[in-house]
Amino acid sequence: MRSGAPRAETFQSGSLKALVLTALLSVFMFQLLRTVGLRAFSMASETYMSGTHSAAFVTCPNDTVAKDLARGIVERKLAACVNIVPAIKSVYEWQGKIEEDNEVLLMIKTRSSRVPALAEYVRSNHPYEVAEVISLPIEQGNPPYLKWIGDVVPE
Repeated sequence: MRSGAPRAETFQSGSLKALVLTALLSVFMFQLLRTVGLRAFSMASETYMSGTHSAAFVTCPNDTVAKDLARGIVERKLAACVNIVPAIKSVYEWQGKIEEDNEVLLMIKTRSSRVPALAEYVRSNHPYEVAEVISLPIEQGNPPYLKWIGDVVPE
């Protein structure tokens, strides 16, 4: 029959197990916690001035023209990214008539300061007599993505 206080070995054994378990969890969780912490810090510390970057839009008659323009725009660092959106339908007035055409849309992310050079490149390389080049300032977005645009596209 046992009675009385637990022996010292029981306390030491339990404490040792707890210590080993804590150390193992710390090692395995460190990388995850570090990654999450760095990402949160990055998102909180990035600053972006509204309108520094723009999203520009250009319509093209087909995929070939769209791909050629997109590649030339990115190669010349006029934009960080160009999305090619296939199969849009455009309805517009041209020379007094209502027209309807299948087109391809380019969504272009760039610095606002580069929009004039972007427009000049498109005008010089686009088959349309009057190429569409319009842009809207980016008010806000994912800070690391906006930083990436700024890193890729020089001022």
